[in-house]
Amino acid sequence: MSASSKRAQELYEAVNQLIRVHQFRDRDCICHHDVSVAQCYALETLVKRGPLRLQALADEMYLDKSTTSRVVDSLLRKQYVLKAHDPADQRAVQLSLTPAGEALYQTIHQDLIAEEASMIKDVPAEVVDGALTLIRQLTQAARDRLGS
Repeated sequence: MSASSKRAQELYEAVNQLIRVHQFRDRDCICHHDVSVAQCYALETLVKRGPLRLQALADEMYLDKSTTSRVVDSLLRKQYVLKAHDPADQRAVQLSLTPAGEALYQTIHQDLIAEEASMIKDVPAEVVDGALTLIRQLTQAARDRLGS
């Protein structure tokens, strides 16, 4: 195995483990707020992007439309999301956050950021900066491969 392939394999393993740990951490932190991780990602997307049609939300979440619809239906029942006619096309439906949905997302977000801060508190700033650069580059490369 070439040195480049070995580094790629090590990177894959490290990123894979990080994603797994974060998913479990996120689940433990988020789910005690009465929403799933997918529901929290939907709230986050609506916070960051504003009102969206279902297909646009699905695209942002890298989910199919039917899965996204189930996620949104549960958020509608919990009154964290509203459906309204899209002002640009009255035949279409637009999803937006309720004040309760916005407040819930902010609470979860603050909890997650506090946890991140505690994890990096003893890591030198230049190491964190390098990791941020790498993670952003990997994310962009993955998005480019997906055509998003």
